[in-house]
Amino acid sequence: MNRKTLHLGALAIAASTLLLAGCAGQPAGTAPSASATADFPVSIDNCGTTVTVQKAPERIVTIKSSTTELLLALGLGDNIVGSAFLDGPLPPALAPAGKALNVISDFLPGQEAVLGLTPDFIYGGWESNFSADGVGERDRLADLGIGSYVSPAACKAAEHMPDPLTFESVFDEITEAGALFGAADAAAALVAEQKAELAALEPASGTTTALWYSSGTDTPYVGAGIGSPAMIMDAAGLANIFGDVHDTWTSVGWESVVEANPDVIVLVDATWNTAASKIATLESSPATQGLDAVKHKRYVILPFAATEAGIRNVEAAASAIDQLAAFDQ
Repeated sequence: MNRKTLHLGALAIAASTLLLAGCAGQPAGTAPSASATADFPVSIDNCGTTVTVQKAPERIVTIKSSTTELLLALGLGDNIVGSAFLDGPLPPALAPAGKALNVISDFLPGQEAVLGLTPDFIYGGWESNFSADGVGERDRLADLGIGSYVSPAACKAAEHMPDPLTFESVFDEITEAGALFGAADAAAALVAEQKAELAALEPASGTTTALWYSSGTDTPYVGAGIGSPAMIMDAAGLANIFGDVHDTWTSVGWESVVEANPDVIVLVDATWNTAASKIATLESSPATQGLDAVKHKRYVILPFAATEAGIRNVEAAASAIDQLAAFDQ
């Protein structure tokens, strides 16, 4: 099948005057993709933290590609005053909306850089983004009138972590973000589109075993059984060799990889950890040179930004299916 891409509507929204600490004014005008009838206040439980907004946030800092791309897809690019820790370029469908992004750091920014933007809200892809050494602890930010939201897929406490992560979990985050940021209509349209694209996927048939290789040389860090790697591999028809490990990602020994001898290896490609570097590791190490997938260069390469829970997961599964089909041609 052909790779699916997002067909996004207009990506613009007019902003109104900033109001109330931690919350911003409801947008006065909307593009076709934005909600004009958001129902505020909105209060949700997010990784054990209660998040309440009285009006749609207007000055938002996004940390990680997944959060930035979701807000762009919801037509909220004009509300993003700063972004950081992007894992690669924006997909073509979102590049026009994100061409004016203010990227404040290639990695996790410090509090000074973030607070200098006078945000009213910070949307982080990982719970660890919100630390004293990062953008600030969530309760401290709240004291400063700055709201915060973490991608629910990244909640670490057992009672809040999706177990396992599913596409429904991803769609729920889109819906929740739409409510928080005043773009409920755009979120509903995006979820409907992604559900249709997911339903149209044709997973690989048969049993094709796979290693999801994220990073690491001496000790590989791999996709385990309950996170986004497992979800994407399952949608593509791949059997995860570490699918029985009850975690999102995990560290393993190369001997376990060699013993499993996967049919294909999924490589995550990030600007700071490229697929090419991982291929070099696999092809230069005596421990892995003999793997069937390495000898036959059966590598499925996916951009990092498409592999963390977010709006590009369906696209990642579709890409994996296409690459698997190409191996057999």
